[in-house]
Amino acid sequence: MIKNILNAIKAYAGTFKLIGQLGLWKYFGVPMAISFLTAVAIGFLAWGLSDNLGAFISKIWFWEWGAETFRTISDFIGALIIIALGLILYRHIVMALSAPFMSPVSEKIEKHLFGENHSHRNTSNLGQLWRGIRINVRNLLMELLFTIPIILIGFIPVIGIISSVLLFLVQSYYAGFGNMDYTLERHYKYSESIQFVSRNKGLAIGNGMVFMLMLLIPVVGIILVLPLSVTAASTETLKVLESTKQIGFNGELDRN
Repeated sequence: MIKNILNAIKAYAGTFKLIGQLGLWKYFGVPMAISFLTAVAIGFLAWGLSDNLGAFISKIWFWEWGAETFRTISDFIGALIIIALGLILYRHIVMALSAPFMSPVSEKIEKHLFGENHSHRNTSNLGQLWRGIRINVRNLLMELLFTIPIILIGFIPVIGIISSVLLFLVQSYYAGFGNMDYTLERHYKYSESIQFVSRNKGLAIGNGMVFMLMLLIPVVGIILVLPLSVTAASTETLKVLESTKQIGFNGELDRN
């Protein structure tokens, strides 16, 4: 897994060159706009709800002494929860709506790496959008299933430090999952793609780690995160797919 994580991270190094070489920037216009507008909308929502959530959390403190201090802490905790959940919603909304634009990018990279005759399933824009929504709704529910207990662990002294690392890894995995599926949707059915990513968790985590870190860069990160992460995920996913096919082909020869 460690090797795959490192390979997925290294794949980002050549993304600018590959995007320019294949003329892919034109495909990223709408997804970049979706990414920016979604981030702004969720940002305002987080700003508006953090105080309300903080007030709700502060109600668990029944004593008068320290109430003001606990309210301040509650506001901070509320903001962290909103930001964490906001990032999750942001990623899945953007990835789902960007599917019809990202799939052609992955396909062009595939043709560049393996030629015009590289076989894959033919999918429509509507099919890609539905696949993107279906995968991201599934991933959203799974991510929330893991995230909520991890956030609760964060309230436990000392052990709570681990929750930040776990939360980052979980979010990285599902971010990478979404980026990989733009390629997988042409090769695998829904359930098969889930199995593929499960077997290649390192690729998903490595790709998603850079994705998550890029979101920390104001404005620029939000705009460039999809072009770079999708390009990096496509190249590494395609390499694994090709390697899997070669292994399968050699296995058939051995049996014959």
